[in-house]
Amino acid sequence: MKPYQQIAIDECGEPLVPIPPEHFSFELPHPYQKLGAPYHNSKADSPYYLRQGVVDSLIAAQMQIQQTHPNWKILIFDAYRPVEVQQFMVDYTFNQIAVAQGCEFPVSEDKRQVIIEHVYQFWAVPSMDRATPPPHSTGAALDVTLLDDNNLPIDMGSQIDEISERSYPDYFGNSNDPQTQEYHHRRQILKDAMIAAGFQQHPNEWWHFCLGDQMWAWLTNHNNSDSQFFARYGRY
Repeated sequence: MKPYQQIAIDECGEPLVPIPPEHFSFELPHPYQKLGAPYHNSKADSPYYLRQGVVDSLIAAQMQIQQTHPNWKILIFDAYRPVEVQQFMVDYTFNQIAVAQGCEFPVSEDKRQVIIEHVYQFWAVPSMDRATPPPHSTGAALDVTLLDDNNLPIDMGSQIDEISERSYPDYFGNSNDPQTQEYHHRRQILKDAMIAAGFQQHPNEWWHFCLGDQMWAWLTNHNNSDSQFFARYGRY
């Protein structure tokens, strides 16, 4: 169990709604759908759904970015992710790492344990327990990046879902190299806008933000020792 999963959930019952396309861009076709992820079994026909309150805050973040970069736009890479899709992607990532490491299948138990621990540094456990839902399965977490004036993705120094230390939000923070300093600056623009709108950022992923789920409550409590927040969004 990860620390944030100890946070209690007081489900508010807010609906899952489509993310409005007039405000944002989307990763199309969606990479997980291309791989065959089973969205057809879920309560939404695509990843591009969030709880209503999270959508409202995301719109506020977009407006914040456009105050300083009028033609920049938030690109939604991923949002609502049913537990079945979480399981699919954990299995896919595990297999990719195993192949890259030259493992024979079936993978030996000791090697399997090493790989799965590495996978779970970046992917949440696909738990069906309502007390410990994967963040994306609540409709309160999303993966985002930025598009520039030409509607092209801005280079943030690593790809979304990259399993490496380069994905840590502040990985380039202490660099003296102008190019990597720019990566950090771009990440900060995204982070500052999302935090101002009420989101919290995943400690290991520059692209992952959440609002109202267990991770959000845990990070909020951690950053404000005199507060005691609970999650208001559980598994949807």
